[in-house]
Amino acid sequence: MRFRNLGSGSSGNATIVEASSGCGSTRLLVDCGLGVRQLEQRLARCGLASSDIDAIFITHEHADHIGCARSLALRGRIPVWMSPGTYAAIGSPDMEGLLREAGDGTAIALQDLSLLPFTVPHDAREPLQLRCSDGDRTLGILTDLGHATAHVLKSLRQCHALLLEFNHDSDLLARSSYHPSLKKRVGGKYGHLSNDAAASLATALDHAGLATVVAAHLSRQNNLPELVRVALGHALNREPASIPVADPVTGTDWLTV
Repeated sequence: MRFRNLGSGSSGNATIVEASSGCGSTRLLVDCGLGVRQLEQRLARCGLASSDIDAIFITHEHADHIGCARSLALRGRIPVWMSPGTYAAIGSPDMEGLLREAGDGTAIALQDLSLLPFTVPHDAREPLQLRCSDGDRTLGILTDLGHATAHVLKSLRQCHALLLEFNHDSDLLARSSYHPSLKKRVGGKYGHLSNDAAASLATALDHAGLATVVAAHLSRQNNLPELVRVALGHALNREPASIPVADPVTGTDWLTV
């Protein structure tokens, strides 16, 4: 199993998860917060097209995650999983039979992949994040939440790779030009993880089998990759230079779980 982030941040989020077997490959697109043309361009960079996607999973309704999901699904007849709350929040559009209901703790079998959604505290209607497995290795995706609950920790236990939100540096956020109400929302219990909070979460999830942790969803205004690498490197006792950080435009290279 491998994964590749296509871009992560407030300008748009999308990640490809791929599992291969003797019968071929299964590819899941987690979030679709880009325009169709932009998504196609980013898929082309990694040798893929939208026709190679077997399913879409949407974590929540915010524009930088939902993006072109409906258009892409209808054009390619691709099934889309999301929670009932997320579907209601986007206005319950006609999905022409492609909608699949996702819920906390309800496993999803998708060819070579097994998916386990789990709830998170975030300012959305019914947000879910995701645990993906090919039966041997496990990837955890956690990009939008205000704080780590016991349920989040349990859901991501013993992962071999993580895509983990490092949204903001608390000092930079406090000094930013954001309106006080926005600062409160971003830094609150239903907003986004600070570097310190994400590093603490990484420490709690660290184990001998955790090979890769990718820092994602960095704020362009209130964070810096070098701050993230230092925080995560210290948390995992790894060289900061070795820490992969998902870029808002170029994402990451392919990473093996």
